[in-house]
Amino acid sequence: MSDGVNVIASLVDERSVLVCCGSGGVGKTTTSAALALAAAERGRRACVVTIDPARRLADALGEVGVADEPHRVEGPWPGELYAVMLDAKGTFDRLVRQNARDAEQAERILGNRLYRNLVGALSGTQEYMATEKLFELHEEADFDLVVVDTPPTHNALDFLDAPRRLTGFLDNRLFRLLLTPGKAYLRALSVATQVLLRTIARVAGSEIVDDTVAFFQAFEGMESGFRERAARVERLLAEQATAFVLVSAPRRDSIEEATFLAAKLASSHHDLDALVVNRVQPYFGEPVVPAGGLDEAGRGAGRGDDARRPWDELVANLAELDALARRESDLIDELATKVAPAPVVRVPALTVDVHDLEGLHLVVRHLLGGELPLPRDDGGDR
Repeated sequence: MSDGVNVIASLVDERSVLVCCGSGGVGKTTTSAALALAAAERGRRACVVTIDPARRLADALGEVGVADEPHRVEGPWPGELYAVMLDAKGTFDRLVRQNARDAEQAERILGNRLYRNLVGALSGTQEYMATEKLFELHEEADFDLVVVDTPPTHNALDFLDAPRRLTGFLDNRLFRLLLTPGKAYLRALSVATQVLLRTIARVAGSEIVDDTVAFFQAFEGMESGFRERAARVERLLAEQATAFVLVSAPRRDSIEEATFLAAKLASSHHDLDALVVNRVQPYFGEPVVPAGGLDEAGRGAGRGDDARRPWDELVANLAELDALARRESDLIDELATKVAPAPVVRVPALTVDVHDLEGLHLVVRHLLGGELPLPRDDGGDR
């Protein structure tokens, strides 16, 4: 087995969190599900959670009832496999109830119109709730391994920064002033801020300002719980038990996105543990000589041009595919150099669409044991 395959096996066997990052359309969701399936096949209790609102994970798992709570996927493996589709509002609601002083405070927040709108619209909410779901599954659900399918590249960075951004928001001076009980906050606000609030009231209606103030005042006393939780999530992402797997495809745009994300991970002090490149064109090698041999022009010998033409077309097609394999290999080598020492695993372009457990099994085989023949470096034109 290659070093990459060995590393993937060790990640599946030994780590407790795998974070899969990458641009859209590179098979990241499928890879995430396959890693969780591999863990179940090796006797572990694994759960895959997708942040992507599309239902690609449910498709890959055969349209099972994937929802916000762990759903067990039955199969002939010694471990257990679960899947979760993130519901940001449901996760946020649970977090509010956990941190509220009592049921009355929780209901004041959950019933607030501003809260209901912010949960769906506020930038970063989904990413933070994804980290909260990860923490919940890791700490409270007793899984051996949680695999996280992050959003496409730039949003994946939001996922990594979400705990820190929440802490920064909680420490914001305006936020803290709005938590001040009664109307004392108005005396503490600057003149400019009061003008802003009055302007908002004229444009959007005074009820919007009232809802905003009511929301923040209802939040009073809960910020410490959110801050502590965010800090614990940030520590979890930095632990040795958490690994980062970068998923890409052998296309120039995907390689550039992967290079960008790898650099951002490094700048955030997160080590990249493995690179998975999906849909790689296999290298077929030299064509088999037909039974009739070859003529002087190197074409299949036979009884005339009509007999040679099918062979010539096949050889030309094979040469075109192998030229593509060489170009892709060059791109992968370029990315591998930039993400070194992270090992590389190549998963070939499959002849079937991965939309069920059988397809996932094929991906698992390539992640944990399959190897692609690489083009010979014969000095030829690439």
